Amino acid sequence: MVSCLPRQPAKTLWYDRPRYVFLEFCVEDSTDARVDIEDQRVVFSCKNADGVEMYNEINLYARVNSKDSQQKRSDRSITCFIRKWKEKVAWPRLTKENIKPVWLFVDFDNWRDWEGDEEVEMAMADLPRLSLFHVTQCKVLRSGGKSEH
Repeated sequence: MVSCLPRQPAKTLWYDRPRYVFLEFCVEDSTDARVDIEDQRVVFSCKNADGVEMYNEINLYARVNSKDSQQKRSDRSITCFIRKWKEKVAWPRLTKENIKPVWLFVDFDNWRDWEGDEEVEMAMADLPRLSLFHVTQCKVLRSGGKSEH
């Protein structure tokens, strides 16, 4: 049976670190999640709790090491830890094109100066679950910027 529902982009948060770029696709209770990290692009797809197909394709600002990148799924989102090809080079944006898609947001709560962040960055990549803060951020985005407390 072919679905009549159009696919939609997932709301996505990103931030930059010296060795990694972090992406978080905010989809609650996702199924059939798939993330393909290639050297110059990321393709994400899944179905949300309502069965709507979510799909994002991102042509990246710079080359990445796809073999040393990973992703983790939680009940509320899928986070990607994408290893930069050139470490310690700041990315002014996530996308190759100088156009910001409406579904893409800078995660300002995790964006900070790099000084002394390498240890924090490695610990973040080793987290078994997302922090409560990330979950809250996805909720706020989903509710149109209003807190769901």
